[in-house]
Amino acid sequence: MRQVKRRSALPVYIAAAVFALWALVLPLYTVWHFLAAALVTASVWLAADKLVKPKIEYVPEPEPEPVSYGAEADAILAQAKTARAEMERLSASIPDEAVREKIALLAGLSDRIAKDATEDASDIPLIQKFQSYFLPSTISLLNAYDRMSAQGVDGENISGAKSRILQMLDTEIQAFQKQLDGLYQNDAMDVDAEIKVMRNLLTREGLSQEGDQLKDLLRKTGAEGK
Repeated sequence: MRQVKRRSALPVYIAAAVFALWALVLPLYTVWHFLAAALVTASVWLAADKLVKPKIEYVPEPEPEPVSYGAEADAILAQAKTARAEMERLSASIPDEAVREKIALLAGLSDRIAKDATEDASDIPLIQKFQSYFLPSTISLLNAYDRMSAQGVDGENISGAKSRILQMLDTEIQAFQKQLDGLYQNDAMDVDAEIKVMRNLLTREGLSQEGDQLKDLLRKTGAEGK
């Protein structure tokens, strides 16, 4: 929210009333008469403006212009936002702190997976598959847990079902983590390739420890040959 000061119109009305009263009581025949009236009116307006405090209002901050990453990536981000809102609703409804911690972890992983769509377009098909199958099933399990928790009674069936859901949530967390890690497979391969090129360059130029060790080995081998 942004704070805005709204100045009152009352000082203007007071100044106008003073000028009207001046016109009724005092002469307004010459330029000096008008200048005197204007000076008095302005002085009254300034004094009244200082006395009358402005009204403080709070207005919402203007919405930032939405950033588009392309139709597919935007759709992924929108679905992730909807999923997070539903997870936050369920977290507020479920009293079990352990489940709420799992929900927070799942929501964070889901956001990070969706964000990758804005960084690597080649990962979009994998992320779409994740959001089409795994994310909805996870939310469905959480809704089931929420409904059973709301019953207020932990019978054999409810208790057993809740226990199985908790175990499945742990499996889902591992699956989310594996999915996120898999999205960076290409990046890891690129890093390995760059490291290999740089290592070869440094070795060739004699600027790495490995290159020095190789030169020492060749030097010793040559010396022994003699």
